Amino acid sequence: MVRKKGSLILCSAFLFVAWNALLLLYLWGPPIGRLGQGGGAEPGGKEEWGMGKGGGVNLAGEVIRLAEEVEVQLDTQKKLLKQIESHRAMWARRKDVGKREMEDRKEVKEEVVHQPQKLQPIKDNVDDTDQTRVKQTQRPVNTEALDTNLDHPQVNVPKEEIGENKLQTSPATPEVVIPILVIACDRVTVKRSLDRLIQYRPSAQLHPIIVSQDCGHAETARVIGSYGDQVMHIRQPDLSDIRVRPEHRKFQGYYKISRHYHWALQQVFNTLSHSTVVIVEDDLEVAPDFFEYFRALYPILHADPTLWCVSAWNDNGRDALVDPSKAELLYRTDFFPGLGWMLLKEMWAELEPKWPSAFWDDWMRQPEQRKERSCIRPEISRTITFGRKGVSLGQFFDQYLRYIKLNTEFVPFTKQDLSYLLQEKYDERLIKEVYSAPLVKMEELQQGGTLKGPGPFRVQYSSRDTFKVFARNLGVMDDLKSGVPRTGYRGVVNFLYRGRRVFLAPPEGWTKYDVSWS
Repeated sequence: MVRKKGSLILCSAFLFVAWNALLLLYLWGPPIGRLGQGGGAEPGGKEEWGMGKGGGVNLAGEVIRLAEEVEVQLDTQKKLLKQIESHRAMWARRKDVGKREMEDRKEVKEEVVHQPQKLQPIKDNVDDTDQTRVKQTQRPVNTEALDTNLDHPQVNVPKEEIGENKLQTSPATPEVVIPILVIACDRVTVKRSLDRLIQYRPSAQLHPIIVSQDCGHAETARVIGSYGDQVMHIRQPDLSDIRVRPEHRKFQGYYKISRHYHWALQQVFNTLSHSTVVIVEDDLEVAPDFFEYFRALYPILHADPTLWCVSAWNDNGRDALVDPSKAELLYRTDFFPGLGWMLLKEMWAELEPKWPSAFWDDWMRQPEQRKERSCIRPEISRTITFGRKGVSLGQFFDQYLRYIKLNTEFVPFTKQDLSYLLQEKYDERLIKEVYSAPLVKMEELQQGGTLKGPGPFRVQYSSRDTFKVFARNLGVMDDLKSGVPRTGYRGVVNFLYRGRRVFLAPPEGWTKYDVSWS
């Protein structure tokens, strides 16, 4: 066993060196290309990775092949380690049993040697009542164990019964006021955002629109003011620069955004005394069922302590990666998406005292804030961003964000039973669905000829590097924040690839994220 393990480790070391050499070349290569231009890993592109021109060296193909070999090797090592652990546990149990037997024999011997003669009559005098008492003290223990086993089938209660127990988590109480907070600065194009919000708003009383403006930009203020009493216009009073260390001067905008968010949320929760809020920015356009979506999910967010937000955004929501016929699909995600998201007052009370001075969204993604809680996100986004201009200087916009698909079909979420999103039921179904899906290689997915049906299919990753290689080649976002992939839930990234449902997933038995992967 030890010799076999040593040879596997040597083989792994060789693969590791070769793998990293190719990986560096690959990761320093071009990012995901733009839609319609055939670049990067864009599904359907004319020059996808793995389809080089002129029969030249196919670097990406070699990287994928090597990544898959590494996955196989890691899987073999994990199985070997599990065997060692199981043997170790078995040896420990045997040792423990042997030790207990020795102690029992020793106690019996000591009892025989040292037991006073007068104890014998006491043993004989144990009456039926005492024996019955002993038996009765044992009987409830066995009965309890049997009852526990009999309770297990309750997990498989018919869906109709579960729905009856959870109906209060689906339709939102009509009286709940869910305001929309629009974070604005100096974009006069806030008009596009406000026009859609007002157009799709079912009730001004149940969904007041609060526009919080920073920056003091006069023209933007005039645009907001033109809506009159259709919106509430509030202005962040502190327009001063923020003192930052020299190397962060270029990030002054991020510090001001964080300050603005803090002030605006204080106004909503502390001054205006709302119990919840949906936050959007001035460069977001909303879908026709935007309000319906949040109103239906408010009870779920309120009922499930393992949730901490509801988002309208799918980070992997490009047209080729989502199912346009499944606009009603909703998921849990461990990645905080932002870009149109609902927050409860109770959660703000937790976050407000430690709100960061900058980079608030990445701060939200840290384990200290997330605390293993999740968000809800849709298959098809209920917001899109049209704002290339901003403090991020268009980061990701041209190559990715502008291609996110906005839902156009109204889904009556408030009439649906959404209790399947509650953690216990959701996790059970997810694990079963993901790990019963056929495990396939990247080459099989890319060629597609040997695969039958729409899926789902599973591609497995065991390390940060293999995740990034597979994600790039499948066209999904490959960055991780605090070890969590975008849209990931329990490490699983769910999307369409050339019309087939794919789970990019860690090995079965996943327990937690590795923050060192970031």
